[in-house]
Amino acid sequence: MNHLNLKRTMIITTILLLVPILIGLLLWQELPSSIATHFNEHNQPNGWNSKPFTVFVLPLIMVGVQWLVFFATYFDPKKKYISPLFFKIILWLLPIINLVVMSITYAIALGYTINVGAIVNVLVGILFIVIGNYLHKIKQNYTIGIRIPWTLNSSENWNKTNRVAAWVMMLGGLTFIINGYFMQIWIMVSSVILIVVVPVIYSFILFKKGI
Repeated sequence: MNHLNLKRTMIITTILLLVPILIGLLLWQELPSSIATHFNEHNQPNGWNSKPFTVFVLPLIMVGVQWLVFFATYFDPKKKYISPLFFKIILWLLPIINLVVMSITYAIALGYTINVGAIVNVLVGILFIVIGNYLHKIKQNYTIGIRIPWTLNSSENWNKTNRVAAWVMMLGGLTFIINGYFMQIWIMVSSVILIVVVPVIYSFILFKKGI
């Protein structure tokens, strides 16, 4: 991705991340002083923030995260091995997810009934599938991929491990989407553990084999 496209992408995605502030201002009079921002597996709110914090601070935190991701990737010494398309997808994921989540947060604050757990499961599932679909194509770098000592020390270990991680992540993503219907916390936790643990164990096995 050239500098012009990167600049355009960052401008657009930053504006998108700030859209919830505008929505919050438009709904300011209708929004309660305390807004639920966290929910348990039964869709019951168990965490609240003040209206000003929810409307202003949360979106600004996301902007900070977005730029942190950008700088970490852009200044990666091996960024030439990161697909420009995947880099662009990474930069678009947070703004889209944030807009959906903030819209749901406002809707629930206004009294609408929404199955938060189902939506979150589907969003996370889609996120894992999208990342997994590109993970196996990424060559060795310091920012994106399964970055552990054994993969960073061997390109062959990197390629094999990320290929396995890609399949595990896509399978985990599909499991999350299905769990949007069943809403079982153990399925979510098990899926995340497998996504994290399986690639690490596989990479270590390769390392012990001399790869």
